[in-house]
Amino acid sequence: MFGNLWTTSSTMAEMLGINESTLSYLREKGILKPGIHWKSDPHAQIKPWNPVPIYNIKLCEKFIKGNLIDTYAA
Repeated sequence: MFGNLWTTSSTMAEMLGINESTLSYLREKGILKPGIHWKSDPHAQIKPWNPVPIYNIKLCEKFIKGNLIDTYAA
């Protein structure tokens, strides 16, 4: 019905035309909100848990392309 809404950081960065470190910066500074723009993906990980972030494709594209690329893509 909705398709795959979530993707890895490398794919998301490529789709947005930014590098992964910029994407990580936006997440770490709270610009991309947890649960809305990204979430942790513990799938198939054993303890100690080191979650990998996955990103909501539609919301990140809308948010970043709408107003952040020029400001934060240093």
